[in-house]
Amino acid sequence: MRRFRLRLRSAASVFRRHAPRGLRVRLVVAFLLAAAFGALLTAGLTFHRARAAILDRAEETAVADLRTQLDSLAPDLTLPPTAEDLRGLTRQIDQAGGARAWHASASYRGGEPVAASPGTPPVPDELRRAVQDSGRAVHQRTEHDGRPWLALGMPVAYTDDSGDTGTGTDTGTGADEDTHADTDADAGSLSGLTVYVAFPLDDDRADIDALVTAAEAGAVPALALALVPALFAARSVLRPVRRLRHGAERIAAGELDTRLDASGRDELADLTRSFNTMAETLERDAAELRRLEAGARRFAADVAHELRTPLAAMAAVTEVLDEDAASGVLPADTEDAVRLISEEVRALARTVEDLMEVSRFDAKAAPVHREDVDLRTLVTKTLQLRGWAHDERVRADLPEPAPVRVDPRRIDVVLGNLVANALHHGRPPVTVAVRVRGDRVEVTVTDRGPGIPDEALAYVFDRFYKADAARPRSGGSGLGLAIARENAALNDGSLTAANHPDGGAVFTLTLPSAASSPGTT
Repeated sequence: MRRFRLRLRSAASVFRRHAPRGLRVRLVVAFLLAAAFGALLTAGLTFHRARAAILDRAEETAVADLRTQLDSLAPDLTLPPTAEDLRGLTRQIDQAGGARAWHASASYRGGEPVAASPGTPPVPDELRRAVQDSGRAVHQRTEHDGRPWLALGMPVAYTDDSGDTGTGTDTGTGADEDTHADTDADAGSLSGLTVYVAFPLDDDRADIDALVTAAEAGAVPALALALVPALFAARSVLRPVRRLRHGAERIAAGELDTRLDASGRDELADLTRSFNTMAETLERDAAELRRLEAGARRFAADVAHELRTPLAAMAAVTEVLDEDAASGVLPADTEDAVRLISEEVRALARTVEDLMEVSRFDAKAAPVHREDVDLRTLVTKTLQLRGWAHDERVRADLPEPAPVRVDPRRIDVVLGNLVANALHHGRPPVTVAVRVRGDRVEVTVTDRGPGIPDEALAYVFDRFYKADAARPRSGGSGLGLAIARENAALNDGSLTAANHPDGGAVFTLTLPSAASSPGTT
């Protein structure tokens, strides 16, 4: 049995080192371990009960046989016996033992036990004391020369007034290394003669080993048979889990109309029904969000479209008023009011144009016309068109050719928005640098201002976002950087924002070089 437990522990240690990761394997292994534990527990209980029954039977048989021999031989013994009498008694007991291979010894009134055979094992001191103290038959299991032995000690008692002797009528039950005494002998009738016998339990040990071997041999078929229900249980559990996984993948891919068949009343069926409820809620919410988003986009586009005509008329009127203000024919107060109105009309016109552009992005209707150009040329033209070419506040760093295939108009919008944003929110000088990085070309716009707050870095490209919420009238609509990023994406590029280690904000436009860029759209 010890070998069986050691093998199970070794298997458990291997399992811990190489623990399976798949859910199917885990379920099968857990099922097999549970079956192995149940088999081990059953085998262990059966083994202990069978072992105790075998040893109890051996002890009871030995006590009964010894009692029979003493009832036959003790009446012929003269009391007090001599050493030779004791030796003769033990010789007769050894001969009567037969196949049991008894080794007997006898003592009178606590003297040293006398044995007829020189190979008789010594009588355990615990056994001698137990017999002397209790005056009853006692048995004890011991080890001698690596073999299990059963040692018996039985006092001889007078049976009648004539001085005949006999033995007690009951015996104790032994356990490993424990001593048990008889409970019915009358200590007052003891003759002083005590007989000890010992015999090996090799046959009983063989029976016990056979039990262990049978348990080990039966464990493998039991585990093999347990594998079938384990696989069936794993399949029944994993099938709905697999369906749930596929359903979740379809939901993640945008198929919000995904539904799963829910059958049964177990926990997995409840989970499937909950999944269907979640999918239905997501589909409904997504449809509502799409409807609201489409309505918002349509509203913005419609408002921008409707404002273009009156704004055009207002712009024409303000141009006339600007001419009158410049000529000095208007009073001073009226002149200031005209200039303020002109600025606001121009700002509103720019906002309307930005909204129209955003609506084109949302509708995927923004046209892109690519050309092979040198990015240095685009930067130079942008600075010239906006009057920054000779402005000391703006510096250009264009050391090498940077061929790209882009839509020049949209890249001009990106560069113009980045430089204007740096001048407005940062501090000059603003540096526009072009660098070739392998198959990519980078344009960086760097200012010397306070930089972008850390909490605003993730939102600077959001529409209508303004880092300084306390100043809503910042001179812009909050769409410039959003439009710049959309234009960069239309040209297969990217636009990022960061803070320079020495202070100031850094916007980086990355575009594919002419050799790696796609064809005209």
